[in-house]
Amino acid sequence: MSSLNVSKLEPQSSRANDQKAISRTPGAPRKRDRAGKQQALIQAALFLFSTRGYEATTTREISSVAGCAEGLIHRYFKGKAGLLPALVEDMMSKEVADIGHSIPLASTLEEDFLQLVSWEIERAWQKRDFFRVFIPRAMVDPSVGNVMNRAVVSGRATVIAERLRRYRQCAGLSPEEFEMLAQSVGVLGMIFGFMRPVLLGQDRRVAKRIGITLAKTLIRGIEH
Repeated sequence: MSSLNVSKLEPQSSRANDQKAISRTPGAPRKRDRAGKQQALIQAALFLFSTRGYEATTTREISSVAGCAEGLIHRYFKGKAGLLPALVEDMMSKEVADIGHSIPLASTLEEDFLQLVSWEIERAWQKRDFFRVFIPRAMVDPSVGNVMNRAVVSGRATVIAERLRRYRQCAGLSPEEFEMLAQSVGVLGMIFGFMRPVLLGQDRRVAKRIGITLAKTLIRGIEH
């Protein structure tokens, strides 16, 4: 599947039409190895949760799109409920790696901070369909929220903190100030990449411009 972003959830239809739509969806190639099959099931779940919604998606549909036996969902993830936390952890671990690979180090703290915030805003917008599914589930399923906390607060913010620590201006910050600076990258990304344009309907270009302006104000206060 080349793209997993869908602009809006598909309307509910009859079971026959649903099955027909699934049969047209290109599934991941069959894998003999456990890791490959797990990845195929995770990607199929991401696609279906984003387009159909979590509650409307069945394990049979996930296994059909993934090209795997339905029983593997129960063996690897303990059922559909275990797929969403696995999906979150998989997605976030890849994005943490992308921070180092996709965003080159800058020559100044301000330049690096602003490009990190810009990347986070774009990422949140691109993953908007996933967040539509994830956020309601996190409110009723503590395991999903716990995974997100580990991935974002403990994992992602740690990577960003290590990156920002190389700039001399950060040496003069208290531990609390430095933690706030590192955490603010993800917070600004979520607010101006998802909450403002998706939940509040603000033009996403306007939302991003406001987010970057706020980031500039924040980092210039740190630098001076």
